[in-house]
Amino acid sequence: MLNKIAELHKLCFPHKPWGADDFAELKKSGCEIVASENGFIVWRTVLDEAEIITIGVHPDARGTGIAIALLGIMENEIKKSGVKKIFLEASAENIPAINLYKKCGFNQNGRRPKYYDGVDAILMIKEI
Repeated sequence: MLNKIAELHKLCFPHKPWGADDFAELKKSGCEIVASENGFIVWRTVLDEAEIITIGVHPDARGTGIAIALLGIMENEIKKSGVKKIFLEASAENIPAINLYKKCGFNQNGRRPKYYDGVDAILMIKEI
């Protein structure tokens, strides 16, 4: 399964793909991973907060609702453990992702200058 997620990650993020070992390490560190044929989401929960580590959808399947569905699955899972807030960061250049998160109820709450190889990171939060 982790090999398939790594292959999908490479299609989603060709400039910095993660391998199966990276996903195995995330799993060992306590991260949860949910994946389908065309998408995946990885998150970590600490006490009453969750952080989205990465989410990806196959380029040919973008705009079909997969990311919204994955975010919904994650949110349903974390609510069971009493999570009150979800955090994430996205590249300021990744306008489709930022718009997706806004559509799903996230709000910008900060910025990390030059976080992604010289590109700012937009910090976002959603209270649930």
